[in-house]
Amino acid sequence: MTSSFPEIRQFIDGEWRRGSGTSAETVLDPATARPLTEFAHAGLDDVDAALDAAGRSATGWRATAPEERYRVLRRAADLLRARIDTAVPVLSREQGKPLAESRAELEGSAAILDWYAEEGRRAYGRIVPGAPGSRLMVVQEPVGPVAAFTPWNFPATTVTRKVGAALAAGCTIVIKASEETPATAVAVFECLAQAGLPAGVANLVLGNPAQISERLLKSPVIRKVSLTGSIGVGRVLGHLAVENDLVTTMELGGNAPVIVFDDVDVDAVAIACATAKFRNAGQVCNVPSRFYVHERVADRFVERVVEFARKLRVGPGVEVDSQMGALANARRRDVMAGFVDDALAHGATIHDVGRLPGDDGFFFAPTVVADVPDDAKIMREEVFGPIVPVARFSDTDDVIRRANDTTYGLGSFVFTESLDLATRVSDALEAGMVGVNTTVLSRTETPFGGIKASGHGYESGIEGLEAYMRRKAILQHSPLRSV
Repeated sequence: MTSSFPEIRQFIDGEWRRGSGTSAETVLDPATARPLTEFAHAGLDDVDAALDAAGRSATGWRATAPEERYRVLRRAADLLRARIDTAVPVLSREQGKPLAESRAELEGSAAILDWYAEEGRRAYGRIVPGAPGSRLMVVQEPVGPVAAFTPWNFPATTVTRKVGAALAAGCTIVIKASEETPATAVAVFECLAQAGLPAGVANLVLGNPAQISERLLKSPVIRKVSLTGSIGVGRVLGHLAVENDLVTTMELGGNAPVIVFDDVDVDAVAIACATAKFRNAGQVCNVPSRFYVHERVADRFVERVVEFARKLRVGPGVEVDSQMGALANARRRDVMAGFVDDALAHGATIHDVGRLPGDDGFFFAPTVVADVPDDAKIMREEVFGPIVPVARFSDTDDVIRRANDTTYGLGSFVFTESLDLATRVSDALEAGMVGVNTTVLSRTETPFGGIKASGHGYESGIEGLEAYMRRKAILQHSPLRSV
């Protein structure tokens, strides 16, 4: 164990406590596969205490003025920024990503809290014209206590998106953060607690996912579920939500197509795509994933991505010169090897171009796979790792069909210098978000969400706040009197 690693505790009803569960979690360093710390899981008594706290404090937080919610969230954002130098290495150690990426994530998470602090003061309703003496109003209200579930790939971003939106809307919340990256969630909650958040308004439980999720979603306290996770988990929670009449927001991953036309600056586009794809060792749901490159420029595109990958410094995230860290866990490494083997069996050409720092940890070499057929697993399933699969195309209508031939629908990308092609293709792509000549789909100010198996609902933007609110129509008329 690493003695300097933060202590992991549950945050329930305004207090830090040791989990009362009978099982425990060992948090591993992805770069070494060695333990960082161990903590006791939350028991069902802890989950029930969090539910009781969220339910008991719901009325008071709902009645709290938006200006006070604003002040709490802004103070939490300021505290997170003030502690960023301490939080950055912790995030890199437990998740594996390089220090620069951890810093960017934490800075972005503080900005998310700022955004929702401000947006919560603009949860406007509307007045509808009616007969004289009447008032027809539509008001927005908090949906009620929320159960939220966050993954390990962005342990600060996903927590602050859900906490920030829920608190700004006037909802209380219980978050089950990833047990593989718990220290970052703890750091965020420390900032919330010290910012003056009333006891019980936000609660953090860490432990057995199946046990905790079932307890939360079967409770009459919870009125909404927000999940960032896999399709499989989404379906399980979705069934529980339907059985208990819960509102849901589901962000369930993707396998984003990238269409690169032959009129682009190929070198610039290849470098941009490779930079995005290898960020966080490819463990990002909304990055370019399936590359369809026009046959006239496909060879050059592959060549430039291979050159980029060969120069990429792969190493422990806490080392300042590392540009790509380890995968988060051993199972992800094994899945990557399976994708490569399957692509090879389908006749693809493998460019295993990365250099690994050694035999320790969960590293996987940056890999480029050329001339991949559409029926290879890597083109059909979410990869979530540092592999760039490239296929060729010649016809625009055909490549749009191939791009849309997927169960996923989170993000899509198109690169072209033609305004006509940009408009036509972005309109035709079936996805919740489309990037035109950019690899960035996630902005605090714009909605983030998918369609089809990638989920439903939105985070970020005004839509992210509205996801935690319900609309009520109030039709008010003059008192009734006898003639």
